[in-house]
Amino acid sequence: MKLYHGSNLVIESINLAMCRPYKDFGRGFYLTDMKEQAEKMAVRVSRIYGGSPVVNAFEIPDSFRENDGVKIKDFGIETTEEWARFVMNNRNRTFTNVKDSLCNKDNKYDIVIGPVADDNMALLFRQYENEIIDFATLLKGMIYKKTSSQYSFHTEKSIKLLRKAGD
Repeated sequence: MKLYHGSNLVIESINLAMCRPYKDFGRGFYLTDMKEQAEKMAVRVSRIYGGSPVVNAFEIPDSFRENDGVKIKDFGIETTEEWARFVMNNRNRTFTNVKDSLCNKDNKYDIVIGPVADDNMALLFRQYENEIIDFATLLKGMIYKKTSSQYSFHTEKSIKLLRKAGD
């Protein structure tokens, strides 16, 4: 399977220490199976940090889910209550219950797969956290949001499954 990472530079080797914390699925290297999504991210990143948009392509064996040594959390393609709580816990700088199964700040999952919490979704999360809306309203708002796909890699073990690929 081919996965893509939008950036402002060519990535030859993945360094997890360079990845930012408080992302949807925790600190990790994020890719998508949707090239167009990676292209948009590359444009966004180059606007923010300078440079030119670059789409880095990686390959992972189709059988990666069958690897007994790799713990995978797969939310599928739909937003759910479980996914929303997981994303909010990982994004929340004050959330400290890292043993919670709905948190990956401790990298308990090597790979996490699921929808992207885009800017519209982030607004819903902020409204909930600021007690402007309740959780039921948050969930109702999520139903109508078009989501895109992300694969996040959180451990060296999972990074080793990726191989740099041509476009």
